[in-house]
Amino acid sequence: MQAISYNKLVYRLIFITIAIKIILSLFVELGIDESYYWMYAIQPDWNHFDHPPMVGFLIELSTFHMHWVNDVSMRLGAIISGAVATLFIFKTGKLLKNEVVGWYAALIYNCAIYTAIIAGMFIMPDSPQMVFWTAALYIMAVLIVNNKEKSLGLWLLLGLMIGMALYSKVHGLYLWAGFGLFILIKRPKWLLNYRLYAGVIISLLFVIPIVWWNVQNNFITYRYHSERVTHTSLHIDDFFREVLGEFAYQNPVVFVLIVVALIYAIKNRKAIFNNAINTWLVCMSIPMIALFWGISLFNATLPHWSGPGYIPLYFFAAVYLQEKSVKVVPAFLKTAYGLLLGVLILGVFIVQLAPFNLGSQDKANFGEYCPTLDVSGWNHFSHELDTLMQHDIAKGIMQPDAPIIVGKMFPGGHLEYYTHRITGHRVLAIGPLDEIHKFAWLNKDRKPLKIGDDAYCVVPSNLPFNPNEAFAQYFSVIEQPEIIPQIRGGKIVRYFYIYRMKNCKALPQPIAL
Repeated sequence: MQAISYNKLVYRLIFITIAIKIILSLFVELGIDESYYWMYAIQPDWNHFDHPPMVGFLIELSTFHMHWVNDVSMRLGAIISGAVATLFIFKTGKLLKNEVVGWYAALIYNCAIYTAIIAGMFIMPDSPQMVFWTAALYIMAVLIVNNKEKSLGLWLLLGLMIGMALYSKVHGLYLWAGFGLFILIKRPKWLLNYRLYAGVIISLLFVIPIVWWNVQNNFITYRYHSERVTHTSLHIDDFFREVLGEFAYQNPVVFVLIVVALIYAIKNRKAIFNNAINTWLVCMSIPMIALFWGISLFNATLPHWSGPGYIPLYFFAAVYLQEKSVKVVPAFLKTAYGLLLGVLILGVFIVQLAPFNLGSQDKANFGEYCPTLDVSGWNHFSHELDTLMQHDIAKGIMQPDAPIIVGKMFPGGHLEYYTHRITGHRVLAIGPLDEIHKFAWLNKDRKPLKIGDDAYCVVPSNLPFNPNEAFAQYFSVIEQPEIIPQIRGGKIVRYFYIYRMKNCKALPQPIAL
């Protein structure tokens, strides 16, 4: 019987997943977060209001410094990052046990919705972070399994990977927290190893630009995020929403597999990994997941925040599958892939063809809470709006350089990425900092609003907003809106309201940081 080449299988898996994600990107527009991060690329900085700048650097790279911009090129960095992370997962599993475990772990990584789609296809801060996170796990495994704690180069490389992970998203610092916990429990003598501290110093170098930017901007990043996670009243509904969200984001089949594998590991510890590896994997996962579960008891959280904490658990699941199956793709994972592909196919069908939206049917907020509207209709609408704007200019109804005014970051990101690039009309934001985020800095690089200027305001029905309440103090007249419907499957699924705001009479106060 011919031996199976798992290396070849991994590269086939990578090729297939890259192809599928590129095809999906042709049919699914950028989501509200993805389009927002476009601004990180067009206005790079040492740090940004929401996150460190790595996702912006990745967009600059994948779009060739914004010379090749479309939905595929925007996501290409995330897709390639997912491929590289898959290789690190395979190499780590192979090192911890064998090639079969590495292969199974790679399969799990590519059918878990968080790692495969949210971080592995959508362009998010998590996308570049996954490369550095999985690379850091691999280097830790080398230090532990191969007893390489005296290798200065490995410690410095680990520090670099963790530094790059936190420069993608600050919770990359957990990599040192989890590894530090393992060292305290299983390798306390390493605390006397100067190489460990050299690696930590390398990571801390990446904190310097984040702190420096915040010093210049009144520590706005920390103030914003601390307000999100420092409530003290108990919210049981948020806790269950977090747990159920993680269940969905990990792929329900994968989540169940992880739970089953952990129970098996507790009962059969010696059949999984040795004691040190078991402890390391637990330290790199369970405390992080528990942390966000604890936060969710008092604050609204998002399920993908804990996503990286599940990655080490994939190796427990992979060993469990090896113990229970001899197939190249075990039945558990066939089911997981079937569910994932089914959801993706159904999602693309709804996004492209469904004659309905999945949200509110009330006219006041038609389509609100429908996720398919976040990833559809914006490109076509922007061309429709361009036609309307050209007509307005030709008829002398509006000034040729009338900006588009937004009051919130959403739909501001879509208007910046799609509408501004198609119409050429700049996007400006008026509103409190916690509503407009990055636009507060983008405003500074744009031609400002002046007395006597006209402007447009675009309000999608799924993101209700009242421009009369928000902007009447700044304009003499806000006309009744023109309406551009989004039609899908022959039915209207959303309305875009276009308000003409005439003769700026007062300027908004500068935003205080």
